[in-house]
Amino acid sequence: MARIPYPDLTTSSLEVRDMLGRLPSPANIFNMMAHAETCLKPVMKLGGTLLGKLKLDPMLRELCLLHAVKLEGGDYEWVQHVPIALDLGATQPQIDALEKGVDTASCFSTLEKAALIFTREVVVNAKASEAALAEVRKHLTEREVVELILMAGFYITLARLTETLGVENDPPMGSALIRGIEKRVSAKNG
Repeated sequence: MARIPYPDLTTSSLEVRDMLGRLPSPANIFNMMAHAETCLKPVMKLGGTLLGKLKLDPMLRELCLLHAVKLEGGDYEWVQHVPIALDLGATQPQIDALEKGVDTASCFSTLEKAALIFTREVVVNAKASEAALAEVRKHLTEREVVELILMAGFYITLARLTETLGVENDPPMGSALIRGIEKRVSAKNG
């Protein structure tokens, strides 16, 4: 049960109702976030950018996202993103390894291990070591490294919101959310 009540969305601003209407289904995380009306749109836009406009490979993004939220204790985002990761090609052994916090398992490629170790250090230490940065830079461009840090930080923030306020898990939106974002990005670029 949520630790503070959800806002009455019928009294929310038009902008808030518009942003929430873009989702494939209602989501407790964004409903709770609607308390901070002026933050909802920028947060949702940043989330859309992280899920639909990065150079970072989508499956690698999801593996690192799952690692970040599991390390942070974010159950809500874990539940939402496991189906997305699987849909993008992640394997059940990879999901199982991340659930146990094992980022060096043999089911991960050299690139995945480097990115996962880098993510762990950023999440746990707030700063990756020189060795982890050097290793991840063998595989990722500077842009992708920065995207990885921003993505991990964003999902840590969401985990802190959901866990602190007791936001109840929703059924996974899965790839419906990603497809909606991709459709909007394509329409803007087309």
